[in-house]
Amino acid sequence: MGKDERFVKIYSQGKLSLSEIFVDKVTGVNYLFRKDGYGAGLCVLVDKDGKPVVSSPAEIEALKK
Repeated sequence: MGKDERFVKIYSQGKLSLSEIFVDKVTGVNYLFRKDGYGAGLCVLVDKDGKPVVSSPAEIEALKK
């Protein structure tokens, strides 16, 4: 994968039932990807108040390296 890709995987758990978190390097928004068997889904990761989880500019800059 090249460094110019917009999304980066920051977390992965499981094999058959897979959960991953991706960060959009442009906006900082975090997404949860869930796969189980033949089904899969992607949604915005939200905090306890229902607001999107957004990585700080410093965290995003570290991901770009």
